[in-house]
Amino acid sequence: MSEWTWEWTGYDPAAERLRESLCTLGNGYFATRGALPECRAGLVHYPGTYAAGCYNRLESTVAGRQVVNEDLVNLPNWLLLRFRRRRAGGAWGPWFSPHPHTLLEHSHTLDLRRATLTRSFRHRNHETGVLSVEQTRLVHMEDPHLAALRTVFAAEDWSGEIEVESSLDSKVINGNVHRYRALDRRHLTGVRTGTREPGTVWLSCRTTASGVVVALVARTTVVADQPVVSSAFRPTRHRAVNRLVIPIAPGRPVTVDKTVALHTSRDTAISDPLGAALDRVSAAADFSALLDSHAAAWERLWRRADIQVPGEAGRILRLHLFHVLQTLSPHTADLDVGVPARGLHGEAYRGHVFWDELFVLPYLDLHFPEVSRALLDYRYRRLPRACRAAAEAGRTGAMYPWQSGSDGREETQEWHLNPGSGRWLPDHSRLQHHVGSAIAYNVWQYCEATGDTQYLHTRGAEMLLQIARFWADLAVLDPGTDRYRILGVVGPDEYHDGYPGAARPGLDDNAYTNVTAAWVLTRALELLERLPTWRRDELFEQIGLGPEEPPRWEEVSRRLRVPFHQGLVSQFEGYDALAELDWDAYRARYGAIRRLDRILEAEGDTVNRYKASKQADVLMLGYLFSPAELRSLFRRLGYELDDDIWRRTVDYYLRRTSHGSTLSELVHGLVLARARRADAWQYVHEALEADIADIQGGTTGEGIHLGAMAGTLDLVQRGLTGLETREDSLWLDPVPLPPLSEYGFTVRYRGHWGVGVRRRNGRLGIAVPDSERSPIRVVLADRAVTIAPGETCTLMLREE
Repeated sequence: MSEWTWEWTGYDPAAERLRESLCTLGNGYFATRGALPECRAGLVHYPGTYAAGCYNRLESTVAGRQVVNEDLVNLPNWLLLRFRRRRAGGAWGPWFSPHPHTLLEHSHTLDLRRATLTRSFRHRNHETGVLSVEQTRLVHMEDPHLAALRTVFAAEDWSGEIEVESSLDSKVINGNVHRYRALDRRHLTGVRTGTREPGTVWLSCRTTASGVVVALVARTTVVADQPVVSSAFRPTRHRAVNRLVIPIAPGRPVTVDKTVALHTSRDTAISDPLGAALDRVSAAADFSALLDSHAAAWERLWRRADIQVPGEAGRILRLHLFHVLQTLSPHTADLDVGVPARGLHGEAYRGHVFWDELFVLPYLDLHFPEVSRALLDYRYRRLPRACRAAAEAGRTGAMYPWQSGSDGREETQEWHLNPGSGRWLPDHSRLQHHVGSAIAYNVWQYCEATGDTQYLHTRGAEMLLQIARFWADLAVLDPGTDRYRILGVVGPDEYHDGYPGAARPGLDDNAYTNVTAAWVLTRALELLERLPTWRRDELFEQIGLGPEEPPRWEEVSRRLRVPFHQGLVSQFEGYDALAELDWDAYRARYGAIRRLDRILEAEGDTVNRYKASKQADVLMLGYLFSPAELRSLFRRLGYELDDDIWRRTVDYYLRRTSHGSTLSELVHGLVLARARRADAWQYVHEALEADIADIQGGTTGEGIHLGAMAGTLDLVQRGLTGLETREDSLWLDPVPLPPLSEYGFTVRYRGHWGVGVRRRNGRLGIAVPDSERSPIRVVLADRAVTIAPGETCTLMLREE
């Protein structure tokens, strides 16, 4: 395999769903899993197609309860293309189905540079002979509504006829996640099918509740030495089918091209989805021309976003970047969508938007800021809903949901299934109000990176101020300590959602929640100082901000409580009173204990009793903030956080974390790169392999982990360089990590396209492209330099 290709050889039914996720192709508008074209969904294969933002809500009865869930909808299968051979007696044989015993060879090649998936196989039939097949597919990056599949058939030692069936199939459900099987999963209704000559079939349907109209049109053409013997169009209730009978002989290959257009009623600038899809297919170029324009579009993306790291780590990073760009491409800038935690690659988490943009936007800010802005706009459009949620909870400001979908209401399920015990349990993860701080953080970082003052003073200001209002209102003063407290929340850890035996869910004074709330309040106050007087007065009037509120923000931002125990930061109040877990005993008993919460619940116990975390919680502070900024935050709150306290805090929680989330190793890797470098690579390496090795035990087949993938890119871009964008400067504080000692990338900063950053042989090179823009000020720990456009500066790094 080269640095640009990934290959899978052989046919392993047990590994197909993982490979399908990793071979998903998309363009930001829609994506299709890397399933075999001849296979419908079943226990082995799952050919899902998902359009960004296309959700539907269904009600189900689960364990005697009525539950409502909104899901990213699995759309009709456009990929379906199957074939069979005519037997010697004239009858048709069975439709081809992959089987290890009849496949002489079988391989998939994912070409990252051209964003194509090529499948090659040879199939032996005892009645006829060997047939070799090569299939290449793409989901077009230039025209986001197009996809194409080319299939080349070659008979090696026989002559005869093959029948090819190219179809569009609406008989699909959301069946990618086995643990959702008790729920209603049929999202499509109102199916219509039809044909349009020559070689074109169409299918239209709509989602049952949201009423989104979906239209697909497929054009199938044949290139062969001999004419097609016959063709037939067979629209049925659920499928639009085009069948072709084609002569085949040795040395005379047959090429079948299937070109598909997808439109939905959510699209802009169309009259109706079916009409738009028909027009688009009729005007589409042939496969070769589509491949050329698709590859050219990807070449432009790679020029803006590629990251160069030698060796296997570099190959994995490029695969991660590939999947980030397929989910959040420049086309995303035209859509009203958020960051789906599992990409457009599967149905886990129902396609919902969590806090994963916290790990994604820092990379996009410096490469595709227009995409970052669109993702922030997704949150802005749902600001009224967040304010309504806060009001319903008796609070002011904006209370964003932990899980968001189409309209910004709280989509977090109220009950979740533990597959280990088979029991449905109450789900309190909606108490993770720290998602609001993540949104505020992303607003601030985007504006710092781009210098987009207009956004900061308008939509960004509205979001930031409303989130600050919520935190200030949620904080309550404890007269005994003269400190403000935030009660009844859940932190990033997620294992702990209440105190042992407590009647109410939630925890008090989660350190991460309180510190990030203080950061939001501080930034909101800073923004009010920056705003022109007229705009500040306008905002006060627009959102009903009272003159007494900013002084309260100032007070709360300095007096929020952060609990400590044993000279280190407590995850939450009362953490030190929890029991220690016998980690060795559980590892000996179960082996993999990443989902320790499920293991304990199946035993009749609860993780709430133990000092055990699913993922980084307190240590997330070290992921978001540089050491200097974190010390400053604690000092503002009246606490000292020196290097010794922080190292003890890191060591303490590292020993008590099961890494039940793919984000956990990522965060620990970055934090350890600065706090305990010798152990950092172990976690960085696991973060890199989280999806390709499916370390969570089967979850990647339900969709890649987008936050973890993007986070590994940010680990190089920001973690190893110490890159920050603040005070109108690029701040750099590189740390050595020997397995990643060389790297190079370009960033888009304050109007400069392609500022190059490269580390090699103990030197850090910064190249500013020639332009009419202002020089860039670069600040390191021991010096500051100003680099004019067209200049390159090489800095010798301090010996570590």
